[in-house]
Amino acid sequence: MVEIHPLVYPVFSLLAGILILIFPAILNYVVAFYLIIMGIMGIIKM
Repeated sequence: MVEIHPLVYPVFSLLAGILILIFPAILNYVVAFYLIIMGIMGIIKM
């Protein structure tokens, strides 16, 4: 099983929020990237 450092999620969320504030047009890409990463991590944890 893969152990993820506890700071990964908050740091990723913070960076995504900053990017969305600076470039609102990339919201779709940020959400899609987040969903893909969460899906992969969910599959790996199985």
